[in-house]
Amino acid sequence: MAIFKGAGVAIATPFLDNGEVNYDEFERLIEFQIQNGTDAIIVCGTTGEAATMTEAEHMEVVKFCIEKVKKRIPVIAGTGSNCTKTAVELSKLAEEYGADGVLLVTPYYNKATQEGLYAHFSAVADAINIPIILYNVPSRTGCNIQPETAVRLCREKKNIVGIKDATGNIAQTSRMMQLADGCIDLYSGNDDEIVPIMAVGGLGVISVLSNVAPKETHEICQKCLEGDFAGARELQFKALPLVKALFSEVNPIPVKSALEMIGFKAGPLRLPLTKMETAHEEVLREEMKKFGLI
Repeated sequence: MAIFKGAGVAIATPFLDNGEVNYDEFERLIEFQIQNGTDAIIVCGTTGEAATMTEAEHMEVVKFCIEKVKKRIPVIAGTGSNCTKTAVELSKLAEEYGADGVLLVTPYYNKATQEGLYAHFSAVADAINIPIILYNVPSRTGCNIQPETAVRLCREKKNIVGIKDATGNIAQTSRMMQLADGCIDLYSGNDDEIVPIMAVGGLGVISVLSNVAPKETHEICQKCLEGDFAGARELQFKALPLVKALFSEVNPIPVKSALEMIGFKAGPLRLPLTKMETAHEEVLREEMKKFGLI
């Protein structure tokens, strides 16, 4: 059985002005998501700025999220690393804390071979018992999980169950799903590709948009799951201008500004990310208004 179906939010991490995690506001964000129909929370991913957290801080945020959600919906912990040993250690801790699954980004910078990717993900899979979703985002990592490698991992490792596909390459995704023949739980990693990904067998999305529009993102996925692709397509098209604005600068810069616009104290970004440029922020605010969020 899939860890979740529908819209999983890649939740942002709010910070205080001194740079520490704002746990009170994080709890507010978690409750906002659950109350508005989000199907799963993915904590400490790219949107959560895990790349600038210490390992101890990273796992404190994961633990806090799991404890506050209290099994109301699945919590999937981002525990990937370009160091296999670190990915194993973080994943074991996430399992100990009660995570429903882990999200493992493709090792970045190292540029592993396909055999190296297989060995990396296998090492984590062999160390834990909870489900694993692979995260393929070549634009950030410089490394692409080829369809054959993804299928091999899901067939040979019983707890590697799916993939978050942010390749932007629907031909590659279709090829992977053809080869998988049902062994891969597929999730869109791009908010502008929810319907196309679900049309080739996807179960939902791991979403940035859901941070500010959880109901709407859930509805797009739900219509796809019910077979109403015409209705889902209409909602997807409506969301496209806002999605474009949310990615006018590197994620999570715009979405943290968007959260501020709807009344959350998202706080500053951690360097090397910086505050959104004024011109982009004005466009984002206008699209938020058009979408009915502010």
